[in-house]
Amino acid sequence: MESYDFGIVGLGVMGRNLLLNMADHKFAVAGLDLDTEKAASLEAEAGPKHQIKATTDAATFVASIRKPRAIMLLVPAGKPVDSAIESLLPHLEEGDILVDGGNSYFPDTERRYTWLSEKNIHFFGMGISGGEKGARFGPSMMPGGDEVAYERLRPIFEAISAKVNGDPCVAYLGSGSAGNYVKMVHNGIEYGIMQLLAEVYDLMKRGAGIADDKIQQTIASWNDTELQSFLVEITGEILKKQDEDGTPLIHRISDWAKSKGTGKWTSQNAMDLQVPVPVIDAAVNMRDISKYKPERIEAAKQLTWDGSSTNTDEDELLTQLKDAFHFAMLITYAQGLAQLTVASQTYQYGLDLETVTKIWRGGCIIRAAALEDFRQAYQRNKQLPNILLDEQIGNTLNQLQSNFRSAITYAVGKGIPVAGLMNALVYFDAYRSAELPTNLIQAQRDFFGAHTYERIDRDGVFHTQWN
Repeated sequence: MESYDFGIVGLGVMGRNLLLNMADHKFAVAGLDLDTEKAASLEAEAGPKHQIKATTDAATFVASIRKPRAIMLLVPAGKPVDSAIESLLPHLEEGDILVDGGNSYFPDTERRYTWLSEKNIHFFGMGISGGEKGARFGPSMMPGGDEVAYERLRPIFEAISAKVNGDPCVAYLGSGSAGNYVKMVHNGIEYGIMQLLAEVYDLMKRGAGIADDKIQQTIASWNDTELQSFLVEITGEILKKQDEDGTPLIHRISDWAKSKGTGKWTSQNAMDLQVPVPVIDAAVNMRDISKYKPERIEAAKQLTWDGSSTNTDEDELLTQLKDAFHFAMLITYAQGLAQLTVASQTYQYGLDLETVTKIWRGGCIIRAAALEDFRQAYQRNKQLPNILLDEQIGNTLNQLQSNFRSAITYAVGKGIPVAGLMNALVYFDAYRSAELPTNLIQAQRDFFGAHTYERIDRDGVFHTQWN
């Protein structure tokens, strides 16, 4: 007994693949699942070349792991996490470590962190990105918890993570719920970029009527440029896939989009922190409006727009759309990273955004060539409040913005909804405005509610009898 290096509770796709990944790196690992078939099939798949033990008994499982025990929970977020913790607690000892590897909402992680700290059990919330393939061959991992206890986990996590130029895509991020918070914002950025890709596709297809094969080739080619990223790569692959009759499969897929809530959490918390993330907000809203399919079908019959005529050359339009996506993608990352900056101060996480962008460069869903530029920006200035203030990134946006504005104008004329692209432009233009018309809003608030206002020519708080 006590001969296994690490344990995982929950032998679904992620748990199974992470255990096999660890075993590939010569770690002895144990798995626990209430499903006898899952436990048996894991051991069968592992075979004699891997040191893997799977069981359905919690006491046997915990006893098999060397002290201080390191155990990861890979069960659905919410009550199942609490239930799993309760089932393990009678068998744990002070100094043992529990890691929640699911997409838990960060206040839940904070609650569990405090509760288990009182029992001298170390609790980590750790975001894992990369899906099934990432778990098996190298994910990006975002752990938060006790820094000293992390040393027990570090050799295993660094071994199994994705690597970029030899650097592991995992690092200790901060205290408490820092890991789950970073993963939540990661998912918000993911929402935004997915929405942007859908919009540029829509402008090509519905807006300009470009042939399917040219759209596919165009987006696939972007992955060989500065736009190289996982989401661009898979979009090119998706558009290539054909149904049994040779029709692009994308044309047979419903536009009724689903979500699991992490994008909504990002937007909700950003509003609590008063951090604007309008591209992410728009992405959440567009998924919501997609669910009103019956109403949209009726509205399409009544709310009409013929669309403006355009003489835009097809190749010129594709260049504009490439620059528009590039511009808006940078803005989306900027919004998420700005939220992390404020959250780190508010929740006392102590995040290092150079480290965050570094571990996002490989393994995760939002991995992209641009993340190295962001890492370098934070290396140049650790106190950077927003990457738009980095000179090099700002210069890139200035060079792209003419084509970006042309693409927005084209979309408006065609009546194609581009909420993500438009909100990227709104954010950019608002952020670069030394003065905004919100002085009028201040006056309106004082007029109807005596909420007071500040002046620019003298100190103090003022109220006016407007009428």
